[in-house]
Amino acid sequence: MEYVQAPAKSIQGNILCCTCGVPIPPNPANMCVACLRTQVDISEGIPKQVTVNFCKQCERYLQPPATWMQCALESRELLALCLKKIKSSMTKVRLIDAGFLWTEPHSKRIKMKLTIQKEVMNGAILQQVFVVEYVIQYQMCDDCHRVEAKDFWKAVVQVRQKTVHKKTFYYLEQLILKHKLHQNALNIKEVNDGIDFYYASKQHAMKMVDFLQCTVPCRSKTSQRLISHDIHSNTFNYKSTFSLEIVPVCKDNVVCLSPRLAQSLGNMGQVCVCVRVTSTIHLIDPNTLQIAEVDGNTYWRNPFYSLCNRRQLEEFIVMDTDTLRNQKLGAGAGLRSNKHTLAEVWVQKTSEMDTSQQYHCRTYLGHLLNIGDLVLGFDFANSNVNDENLNKMNPHHVPDVVRLDSSVLIKKSYDRSRRVRRRNWKLQEMARDREDMDTDDERQYQDFLEDLEEDEALRKNVNIYRDASKIPVESDTDDDGAPTVSLVEMLEELSLTDATGGEGADMLTE
Repeated sequence: MEYVQAPAKSIQGNILCCTCGVPIPPNPANMCVACLRTQVDISEGIPKQVTVNFCKQCERYLQPPATWMQCALESRELLALCLKKIKSSMTKVRLIDAGFLWTEPHSKRIKMKLTIQKEVMNGAILQQVFVVEYVIQYQMCDDCHRVEAKDFWKAVVQVRQKTVHKKTFYYLEQLILKHKLHQNALNIKEVNDGIDFYYASKQHAMKMVDFLQCTVPCRSKTSQRLISHDIHSNTFNYKSTFSLEIVPVCKDNVVCLSPRLAQSLGNMGQVCVCVRVTSTIHLIDPNTLQIAEVDGNTYWRNPFYSLCNRRQLEEFIVMDTDTLRNQKLGAGAGLRSNKHTLAEVWVQKTSEMDTSQQYHCRTYLGHLLNIGDLVLGFDFANSNVNDENLNKMNPHHVPDVVRLDSSVLIKKSYDRSRRVRRRNWKLQEMARDREDMDTDDERQYQDFLEDLEEDEALRKNVNIYRDASKIPVESDTDDDGAPTVSLVEMLEELSLTDATGGEGADMLTE
């Protein structure tokens, strides 16, 4: 048997630190880490206290030279902004890690822990951890300066609708809130027959105009006024005005179409009811259930107006009803509604119950009406309507009463106060300058809420939030088929609370 000698293992020896004499592994500096840190400070030249400018009005931070950024505390954006403040002094070191240290929100201080590396004596690499403190200093941004100067806007969008009811504006408000188009507005002011949006740039105003034209049928005009100009640099300062006029037709309005327009829509009757206003006007013929959509361009070429408003509607009681089935339409007829049922009814005014006067008419609400139900309607026979298209119609083609579907189910079972108490949802509202809401505005807003409960297609475009302050009361007497908003369609409203359970305080405010 032969003896094989194992290879010798090389063992690295230790050396003594040239300063303190502690045994250490060999390194190019021949010094221990503690002594090396006393001799060399790799964070030298990096400021330990930096000033950050913050605007209290809009809660934005200044990124030099002139950019204002929206950053949340301890966010990635704020970390990048803070590192850029000391970037010029860190060209000779290598950044390894950076993170925030917790500070009191009201202290106006932001602390950031940095880990850096640098090559020091004879190629030795030293790593160091230190803290940089950022002091929040208040400075008003240029946009807020213009707001305080009361002459701040560069463009204004004026939205007008010449109607008595504000249903279209309430619907438009919810669409603007859903798509967050109100955030760029400097001020929102409610005026007579409309609302004004003020913007700091013309681009934001044009974006709002494009949104409104795609949302509601309207027409627009543009104008601008010269404020000042510099003849040396050839620069001009303009204020732009965008005027939008929404079609003067709202939901539940009775309208009379021109013969030419009625023929182009599938030979439907001239007297129609507006069932919905979205990007187009949705009409239905109460005599044949024909439906049609009229866009903005078609409307302005062949305009028609409302024959009555909500105040002119009268309350009727259904005396008899007869459903009509398999009605045949003439040649060239358009689409028919599958959501409604055609019926012939006899109605009588609730104010004339002591007489024998009754009215016979057709309705598209045969699926809702029963004998004894209350319904709102417009009495053509005893009304004075001044409309060019209606005056030219054959009197035999004008119905006695045209009934509207709004408030039918409300009058059927319970009053409005009970419905308000039962409603466990709410809508958000835009912050705008307006006078106190009077009784008529409150009634119109309640009408809009009831329209949302009755029209599922309208609710799809609106964010509905659960109202935690209301506890719905369910009883057997209220379960009568009245339209309601299901819990699935409601959103939970975000509420930020602190550790004590109360509302969180605003950040970085005195």
